[in-house]
Amino acid sequence: MNDEFYMREALQLARQAWNAGEVPVGAVVVLDGVIVGHGFNAPISRHDPSAHAEMMALRDAAQRLGNYRLPGVSLYVTLEPCAMCAGAIMHARVARVVFGAADLKTGAAGSVLNLFAETRLNHHAGVTGGVLAAECGIMLSDFFAERRQAAKQA
Repeated sequence: MNDEFYMREALQLARQAWNAGEVPVGAVVVLDGVIVGHGFNAPISRHDPSAHAEMMALRDAAQRLGNYRLPGVSLYVTLEPCAMCAGAIMHARVARVVFGAADLKTGAAGSVLNLFAETRLNHHAGVTGGVLAAECGIMLSDFFAERRQAAKQA
């Protein structure tokens, strides 16, 4: 299994977010080739501004593994993490972050800023961006186009 395999799993979760009326972002946490955490965006339905896909997947993995530290894991997410999620990723000691589409408005893994490269911070995850970027980006674009069309008709 490779990065594309796990990103496709995250894309399936993003579809679940879309179906729930949330911005379609999905994430999985992988340890030794096994998915140990799943998550998708749910801030609207949970009334929780921190319920981003990455946060949900990290929470799930931490519960399953019985530890708030997640050394050695890789996190796959369909959209570049924001600053909040980057902070949680670093606190959890995630080894590697793999994202699909860049987020030119709030991305904290290189698009707007790069918290993972900040030398003054004590933990640094490896970052790989652009895995299935077109598919991840199209899902987001289609979601927002559908929303704009619905608003226009209303």
